Amino acid sequence: MQKTQGYLAGQLLVAMPQMQDPRFARTVVYLCAHSAEGAMGLVVNRLLDGITFPELLDQLGIEATPVCDRIRVHLGGPVESGRGFVLHSADYLHETSMLVEDGVALSATVDVLKAIAGGGGPRDSLLALGYAGWSAGQLDAEIRENAWLNVPADPSLLFGRDLDHKWEQALHKLGIDFAALSADAGHA
Repeated sequence: MQKTQGYLAGQLLVAMPQMQDPRFARTVVYLCAHSAEGAMGLVVNRLLDGITFPELLDQLGIEATPVCDRIRVHLGGPVESGRGFVLHSADYLHETSMLVEDGVALSATVDVLKAIAGGGGPRDSLLALGYAGWSAGQLDAEIRENAWLNVPADPSLLFGRDLDHKWEQALHKLGIDFAALSADAGHA
């Protein structure tokens, strides 16, 4: 899959310190889609409070196995918070999976949940409820206003379990010390 010139699908967005929206402060968002029509991504460093994977499976009528206890449910974003997505390695592909880039795919059917619950499914995965969405030109404008930086995704940032430090790790990958960043846009 070729990268569309000027678009950031397959990249991580890293919120700048001056991000005022509390839903996105200190977040890392994986961009699943980005085009002239808009963008869609999943926050990869926040957990959803109040529901576990076994509880989610129970609501869907899927039997949980012991492997399910270690799977965490992420808050993918503020849009359609009842809708589930699994971001995963491309070693598992269902006919409805969307290949994003660089061996990463997105699935939004219960088939992937059944495969994960059964101990199969993708090698790496991240389950999220909700997503982050931007209308045409909105994300591009936010990037021009210095609300976001982008960094290439890698498996450790995308699927790593250390959520408390993903934001700093993403900045570090760019060679940036987050303590040195100004909270005021346009100031050094």
